[in-house]
Amino acid sequence: MTDVSNKKESILFYEREFYVFSNFSSFAIEWDGKLYMTSEHVYHSEKFQDEEMKELIRKTRSAHDAFKLAHANEDKYRPDWNDVRIGIMKKILHVKVSQHPYVKKKLLQSGDRELIEDSWRDNFWGWGPDKDGANHLGKLWMEVRAEVINNE
Repeated sequence: MTDVSNKKESILFYEREFYVFSNFSSFAIEWDGKLYMTSEHVYHSEKFQDEEMKELIRKTRSAHDAFKLAHANEDKYRPDWNDVRIGIMKKILHVKVSQHPYVKKKLLQSGDRELIEDSWRDNFWGWGPDKDGANHLGKLWMEVRAEVINNE
């Protein structure tokens, strides 16, 4: 594996070497005493206050299924979701790093490079089809990286 920590090019993660940063990557997360298959599962379960719906999402067989089930029930999202989603995602990323040494290793290997979720679909969490999206997931990963480095 190439050490990329000194290279200044952006790291585009979605389905590349740094796929570990994707919420669809196969790293189980223990969250509130329960095991979730991916961070995507955790994120979508947090959209709901109803424990039954949270559990249905937790038990879906894939990140894609968790995504689909949550979106099919958008009318049941917690009322403050848009206000809390970025903070919740940041907590999920911290948990992912703390529970998976390999994810932490890849995060530290990214050095000071810009992290971009190379999603052509999502211009909120990624940079979207026109590469001008908000890239909130990439920005949060960079915040988490800085916090991990400061706590080393």
